This record gives sequence, structure tokens and C-alpha cells, in this order.
Amino acid sequence: MNVKSKENKENSAIELVIQVDGATFDAAVNKVYNKQKKKINIPGFRKGKAPRKIVEAMFGADVFYEEAIEEVYPEAYSQAIEQEGIRPVAYPKLEIVEAGKDGLTFKALITVRPEAKLGEYKGITAPKRVEPVTPEDVEREMQTYIQRETRLVGVERPAQDGDTVDIDFEGFKDGVPFQGGKAEHFSLELGSGSFIPGFEEQVVGMDIGGEKELNVTFPEDYTAAELAGQPAVFKVKLHGVKERQVPDIDDEFAKDVSEFDTLEEFKADLERQVKERREASAQRAFEEAVLEKLGEGLEVELPEAMVEYRADRAAEDYRYRIESQGMRFDQYLAMMGMTVDGVRKQFCPGAACQIRVELALEEVVKAEGLEITPEEVEEEYAKLAKDYRMELDQVKDAVNEEDLKHDVLSEKARQLVIDSAVVGEPEEKPTEEAVEAGPAEAAPEEKKPARKRARKAEEAEGEDAGKKPARKRAKKTEEPAEEKPEE
Repeated sequence: MNVKSKENKENSAIELVIQVDGATFDAAVNKVYNKQKKKINIPGFRKGKAPRKIVEAMFGADVFYEEAIEEVYPEAYSQAIEQEGIRPVAYPKLEIVEAGKDGLTFKALITVRPEAKLGEYKGITAPKRVEPVTPEDVEREMQTYIQRETRLVGVERPAQDGDTVDIDFEGFKDGVPFQGGKAEHFSLELGSGSFIPGFEEQVVGMDIGGEKELNVTFPEDYTAAELAGQPAVFKVKLHGVKERQVPDIDDEFAKDVSEFDTLEEFKADLERQVKERREASAQRAFEEAVLEKLGEGLEVELPEAMVEYRADRAAEDYRYRIESQGMRFDQYLAMMGMTVDGVRKQFCPGAACQIRVELALEEVVKAEGLEITPEEVEEEYAKLAKDYRMELDQVKDAVNEEDLKHDVLSEKARQLVIDSAVVGEPEEKPTEEAVEAGPAEAAPEEKKPARKRARKAEEAEGEDAGKKPARKRAKKTEEPAEEKPEE
């Protein structure tokens, strides 16, 4: 590999012209030939036995070039940016200049960290509101413990709303049983809304041992298309009824569910827990607001490729979260009326906010002359080993030391900014749901300033965006093809 030229371009980009020698490229071509020759059928030769020169003579000298380029350029690109000391912040744009017996020459347009000018970073004012804890809040908190101690007890009476009943049922449409409409000794909580509208309401009042036909209509959006919006009859038999037996809320209850001897002490502790949660939530919101203001005060022109790269990664994380819940991402998008590109675009504002904060924190590190000692590096490695339950040597192999130092220094800068921040007047009172909810999981439209995170080597931006360009088919074109992450 040889870097023929290096040129600074606009929008925080560097263009490298990278050359791979003829011998290396020919070896890649030969590797592709050996991989494909079993599929090649040339008259006069047994299938897979035609020499490479014969194949090239028939199909053209460049028949294997496209895949050979894919074999060669990732390593050549990685070597080039390491040699030139370049740390990419986005996927490179690649353009093939020449490929042939003399080797491969290609251009790489690489987006790098933009120049930035730090604004005010000490004494930033942001609102903070901690909602007071009311007796009603404590009662709501106690419901978890009450529900945990509530028992289902069999009773000899007709079914009532709120009871849990043991039933057999079978559904019929036009007098014919339909698939999935039958069960025996099914446990159903009346009033839970588990069944289609009208079903549970008609079970209320049934006697134990009694049988009844329930007339219902399936919802228009029911998952089984043949039943959607259709009337049906369910034959139901009631085997048993259980009611919820709520415990007496007294000192004995407090002893059973907590370490306290009295209900008064238990409630006081619940009040303390709610208060601490709300204070922690308010502090997180305050810190995020401070960091967002820090980023807003940064003078910088963010490269579009840098924002798009970060938005792509956020969209991939979002896809992973959806699929980890057992839903195919394409089905989720169809249900929500969204597209992959639409999701990525929605992530762009948040990605830009996050990048501005990260760049601002890097500038704070410079402005304050923050440093990290070898002891702190070892402490951080030890902490990661404990958190990930890995051997120390494994963590050191997985986490690049420079990335680790960057994270630690960014955290020092973040803490410095937060410690000097000023609490301002709280904004409009949030809703009750917002008070109880902690920081929500990032959704496409949300903007969340960056927080410190442990970055494994394969997740670090320098590795992902720089040393491992995506393997996309290279094309001979005057316009560089933007590399996208593998799906």
C-alpha cells in the first residue's frame, strides 16, 4: 500500500489517493478466480478446470476485478489512515481510479473532526424541578406491595367484575368452529380487557357449573382477517370463581413486606424512596439540559456525513431494540407508517446535538488541560472487567486504550461543567406521568446529549468508521459511492 497524495477538502474532509501494488492486486484477483472457478463452464474444459487466462480471454481481463477490489481495499484503507494518523468520524466515500495489471488505485474522501470554538462552559444555567411527594404518591407506591400480598381465593357465588374465572370456551362463526377459538380451564380475569369486547362482560353473573352462549363481534382490526368485524358465538362453561383477597393494611402487613415494625415507618421509607427517585430524575434532566446548552454554545460547522453516520448507528440500535422484543423491523415500520430512511432522518437532530456535546467536552478537556494518569487507566480497565465479568487481559484486548482515555477525559470534563452549573427557575410543571418516568429510552425524535459509555474495540467510532469500511461492491464511477453499514 502506498499513499500517493493527501489533500484537505472542504467540510472537514481529507482526500487520500491510495495505491495497491500489482502483485497484491493480482493475488486478490487469483483468490477470487479460485473461489469462482468451480462455477465456470468453458467449452473444451471440464467445469471448474478452465485456466484463469482462458476465462479472462473469454469474459474480459477485468472479469474478477470487482470482487478483487472488495478483497483489497478495506485493508489498504485501514493501513493508509493509520499511516497518515487520520481518525475518521464517518464512513468514507470511495472512488476507483484505476484497476489493472499494475495494481489498484482508489480515492478515499474521509470526514474528520471539524474545528470547533468553545463557548461559555462554566456557570451554565438550566432549570431543575423536583416535585414534592404527596400522601397519594405514597399510596400509589404501596400498591405494588399490596398486589404482591393479594391472594386469589375460591368462592361459591356468581362471577363478578374483577374475579378470576376458570372457563371452557369454544368459538363459532356461522355455526362452524374456527381455529384458535377453543380452550379448556382457561384462567381469565374479568374486567382485564384480555378478550374481545363484550366477552368478559357476559361472563359476569354466571353461576359455577353454568353454561352460556355469548354473542360478540370481532374488532375491525382483528389480526385474523377472516374474523375481523365478524359476529361470532362463544359457548362458555364456568368451572370456578376466585376473588382477590386484599390484606389488611396495618403494622402486620408492614412487617410482612418490609424490614419495618410499623406501617408508619414503612410509609416513611416509601416516601423517602419516591423522593430520592424524583431527585435523581430531576438531576439527570438538569445535567442533560446543561450539556445541551454547552453544545449549543459551540461554534462549529458539523459535516453532514458525520451527522448521517451517527444517525445511521442510532437507527441500527433502534432496529435492534425492536427486534429484540420479537418483532420484525419491517413489520414494525409498516405498522407505524414509517420507512428506514425516515427513521434515520428523525435521528439526525438528536445525532447533531450529541455530536456537538461531545465536541464541546473535548474542547473543555483542552481548555482545562485535563489529564489522565496511568493509575486511572488501570482503574477504569478494572472497573470494566468487573462490570462485564471479563478477565482484565480480555478487556484490554477489546477496549482500545486511546478510546478509554478519551471517555475518561470526557467524563472529567462533563463533571467539571455540571459542578459549575447553576440551577435556574423550573420550567412549567410536568405531567404526573413525566414525573414518575425516568429518562426514557431514546426514540427517533428525541435529542439526548452524550453520556460516558464503555466502548469496545468493535464499537469505537475510530474502528467502525475508520479501520473497517463497509464491504460494498466498488464501482467504476466518477462519483464516489458513499459506503453504508452492512445490514
